[in-house]
Amino acid sequence: MVQKLIEQIGGEDVLRALVERFYDIIEETETGARIARLHTRGHGLDHARIEQFNFLSGFMGGRRYYEEKHGHMDVKLMHAHVPITGEDAENWLRCMDQALADLSLEGPHVERLRQVLRRVALMLVNDLAEWGEARVSA
Repeated sequence: MVQKLIEQIGGEDVLRALVERFYDIIEETETGARIARLHTRGHGLDHARIEQFNFLSGFMGGRRYYEEKHGHMDVKLMHAHVPITGEDAENWLRCMDQALADLSLEGPHVERLRQVLRRVALMLVNDLAEWGEARVSA
């Protein structure tokens, strides 16, 4: 039987540690500064820590907490209110890479996760004309 990704990284406890480290990086680094500011368009970073765990649990094959709570797992809908540039997507990915490294998460399953997260992050880059901002390509 093939292990789910959440099991491969060490289960919910490791996922929670990953999310916490990721948002610590968001809050503490210049790379994460704009991402932190973008979260103020929503419910803030404390809320994001909870919902990121909820989403990633289901995304990685574990319990689908986000879907249980919100009725969907549509990342585009989740981020529809946020102007996301290519630079924002790259910075999000850099912060996640750092969090993965800080927790010594590595191996083929983590590389696959990085590839999938890259596709999702770049998919969220949106048309910012309505926000009065120029679009930045990745």
